[in-house]
Amino acid sequence: MAKKKKEIDDADLLAIAMKDVEPLPGRKIKKDIDNQPPKEKTAIKRSPKAHLRAAPPPKKSDQPTLNHGDTPGLDKRSAQRLKRGQMQIEARLDLHGHRQDEAHRALNGFIAGAAKAGKRCVLVITGKGLKLDATSDERQIGVLREMVPRWLNEEPNRSRILSFNHATQADGGTGALYVLLKRKRAGDRS
Repeated sequence: MAKKKKEIDDADLLAIAMKDVEPLPGRKIKKDIDNQPPKEKTAIKRSPKAHLRAAPPPKKSDQPTLNHGDTPGLDKRSAQRLKRGQMQIEARLDLHGHRQDEAHRALNGFIAGAAKAGKRCVLVITGKGLKLDATSDERQIGVLREMVPRWLNEEPNRSRILSFNHATQADGGTGALYVLLKRKRAGDRS
């Protein structure tokens, strides 16, 4: 007749593994680990923007961070034309309905492809994402609308971009961005 194996729980396994270990001077080891009831998990109330803080830090760029309307290295006339929506839009990316990770990948691929193709001005549609918060009558900004400018400042996107600005009402207003890409120079392989 075969003998039954005794099941060993995690606490017993830990005790067996640590039987020869001595605590550091001045430290005590709690022996009653399995006699304590497990702590109850309490629901953590997260702020609406808590997911934004949890995102990994963006890859650093040697170039200055761009904000809406910043135009370093761009002449005044071109900056005004971009802001007024007077530049020809050569490609569009609509991120409506995308999850954050999907949108990030789509944006990176779109910017890389547009830069490689020598496009100059592109439109990225994030959507406004405005929602009324039932408890406080406040409007909340959509995740993509807030994250896309951050992603544009991450490498390798930042090295391909001269400027970005909110679109005019005709092209989506604050739910869309004109992105001005750097000119493709002779000999550039990016």
